[in-house]
Amino acid sequence: MKPLKLPPCSLRIKEGPGNRLVYDPLRKKYVALTPEEWVRQHFVNYLTGFLGYPPGLIKVETSFRLHGMLRRADILVHDRDGEPVLIVECKAPQVKISQEVFNQVINYNFSYCVRYLVVTNGITHFAGKIDTAGRSFNLLDHIPDYETITKQQP
Repeated sequence: MKPLKLPPCSLRIKEGPGNRLVYDPLRKKYVALTPEEWVRQHFVNYLTGFLGYPPGLIKVETSFRLHGMLRRADILVHDRDGEPVLIVECKAPQVKISQEVFNQVINYNFSYCVRYLVVTNGITHFAGKIDTAGRSFNLLDHIPDYETITKQQP
């Protein structure tokens, strides 16, 4: 798999029937090792191992309905009260981060109303904060740590 601009992590990989599998410690099972899953596993490792995100408050591939269609959020982070606070949309490394990708995660946020959004392909990462009072979206210069995203709003 392609090297990413994320800290290296130790992944449990095995050969499956027709494909390679990677163990997802959050879902507690082996899943197909696709390029997107490669990014997702590295990004979860970055959140938990470097930015202080509690693994028990992270959901991966969370299903929800949007306009009557079943969708999945790649990574959904909750605060300690169980409220969603961050959505991460992961793409394969070869997928360019475009306005269409941002639109996808913004649409997903209609279901969750989080304050923080992240889009990554493992090479390029964008993070933003939503100001619901001012109805604006501000790009951040870094991925915020867990303490930052869970601070109470004034």
